[in-house]
Amino acid sequence: MSTTARLLRLLSLLQTRRDWPGAVLAERLGVTDRTVRRDVDRLRELGYRIQVSMGPDGGYRLGPGDELPPLLLDDDQTIAVALALQTAPASGAGIEEDAIRALATIRQVMPSRLRHRLDALEVTAVTARPGDGTPPRVSPDVLVSLAATVRAREVLRLDYARRDGTLDDTPPRRVEPHRVVTSYGRWYLLAWDLDREDWRLFSIDRVTPRVPTGPRFTPREVPGGHVGEFVAARFKGRDVNAWPCTGAVVLDLPAGEVLPFAGDGTVTPVDDGRCRLEAGAWSWGALAAAFGRFEVAMEVVGPPELADAFAVLAERYAVAAGSYGPSASRTRSKAAAAPRR
Repeated sequence: MSTTARLLRLLSLLQTRRDWPGAVLAERLGVTDRTVRRDVDRLRELGYRIQVSMGPDGGYRLGPGDELPPLLLDDDQTIAVALALQTAPASGAGIEEDAIRALATIRQVMPSRLRHRLDALEVTAVTARPGDGTPPRVSPDVLVSLAATVRAREVLRLDYARRDGTLDDTPPRRVEPHRVVTSYGRWYLLAWDLDREDWRLFSIDRVTPRVPTGPRFTPREVPGGHVGEFVAARFKGRDVNAWPCTGAVVLDLPAGEVLPFAGDGTVTPVDDGRCRLEAGAWSWGALAAAFGRFEVAMEVVGPPELADAFAVLAERYAVAAGSYGPSASRTRSKAAAAPRR
């Protein structure tokens, strides 16, 4: 192995774990301990801060430097970083231009075999699900500041703007920041609100951190012990990640036409032209209305509460249609003439 190849191999090994005994490195590289020491000195000259611990259990550790030295990534790591940079515009974190420049830098030094793989995996980043609207932009500096406060476990004071962006005259909120969370391009701060004595999700685009931060705190355990499940439950307006009302219908539509609009529901094909959709909502009426948006004939699988909700909605819609005046007779005649399926 040439000296250059051996240095790259040594750097790759140092990046994979915190500590490497000198004897193990020498064995991996097929050289003596003395050669390892020389190679470590060469890497230090190139800007890599490699720490040495002495004694029988001594070894080498790659530490942080004053500036970012060249990185060494394997093939899979390179593709992973490149794909992450392609999807960065959908994050809403305001780093689009930086991500594009970084991707161009990485692609320029890629081996041709990796460049071909990356070009074949061209990705278009979408900032929101249909109907969600464009996620608000957040400041990278605010994200970094909040993440640093979470890591330091320090009480945070913050101003929280209204949805229209204006601030009121209320005192700053005092919270124990727990985790920065992202979902479909939107960013949130999960924190324990000290004044309201409850968990809160703050939209980070509306957060303005105040300095200095407060005293350190001992983190509380998120209910259920899992941040992702707890946040998903809060999106549903509950403390557990499950809808209070769940039911199923058979739709006169192929599964492929229903699946893109099923959300967190489950779609099961019945035959070529029909499928079973099981979903949930915060009320039976909301669930029935959600099924009705497909505008096709359907059969209620269950439970009985869902069938009752359809009956209530039918009466309510009939009253609404009859209240329109001149168009009411036309609506009633069309409903009577519609074929039953």
